[in-house]
Amino acid sequence: MERMIRVRYEGVVYRPPSEAKSLIVQVTIGCSHNGCSFCGMYKEKKFRIRDLKDILEDLESAKLTYGIVKKVFLADGDALVLETSKLKSVLLKVRELFPQCERVGIYATPKDILRKSIEELRELKNLGIGIVYLGVESGSNEILKCINKGVTAGEMLMAGRKVKESGIKLSTTLISGIGGRSKTSEHAIESAKLISAIDPDYVGFLTLMLECGTPMYEEVQKSIFHILTPKQIMYEIREFIEKVEVTNCIFRSNHASNYISLSGTLPQDKNLLLRDIDFALKGEYKYKKEDYRQL
Repeated sequence: MERMIRVRYEGVVYRPPSEAKSLIVQVTIGCSHNGCSFCGMYKEKKFRIRDLKDILEDLESAKLTYGIVKKVFLADGDALVLETSKLKSVLLKVRELFPQCERVGIYATPKDILRKSIEELRELKNLGIGIVYLGVESGSNEILKCINKGVTAGEMLMAGRKVKESGIKLSTTLISGIGGRSKTSEHAIESAKLISAIDPDYVGFLTLMLECGTPMYEEVQKSIFHILTPKQIMYEIREFIEKVEVTNCIFRSNHASNYISLSGTLPQDKNLLLRDIDFALKGEYKYKKEDYRQL
């Protein structure tokens, strides 16, 4: 009997919504930081970088299984942590096997980005990296410290601008409700300042959802941290949209975790987005039920 050839995966694999139809290949297992108080995504994994031989074998297996591939996503949590020479080998293999591939996407932490030179990032772009996903979470230094993000807003800014300068598309993610009820306005205002300064190609809002066992979940159980209501979430996002100033940024708040689906391009759709939020605040839209929200 002919041996079944498969791409190998370890544990639960996460990817951005826009990579739903991409070939996903793990180049790392887990996340090198893996210390954010709200995140339970990689807790069952011990971080490591996979052997190049295994990564290339998985790409070969994918070629036999799928044939034509238009998009590739390199997992897990921060694949840009790889040495540039190793990433180049992976990207060259993608180009060899999948000449129709239009884009390779990758998660990156601010520290991953800051360790790379502009020349290295530009070289990776030329080899196929088309988009970097950066989990900003918040623009507030106090909130970033509270959630143990491991970086400051200043480092986020430098990393974001570096990606933009390299010519790679930058997709940033914020989490509504991440500051709790006591820091709602601070989260909205400081996040708007940071995103305005970075001026990314994409900005998306997830809505905070906590898994049992995470430090923030325990804070909620002890009434140290207070979760926002759907209406408070809408006010927070509204304040962000009012204050953010970008040149041409696709805005999305249509993740499975969000209570209301919002989408548009800033700044031109700012008034339309504010109108939709106001409709929700007036009760003209129904919020997604908790049972239907997902990470």
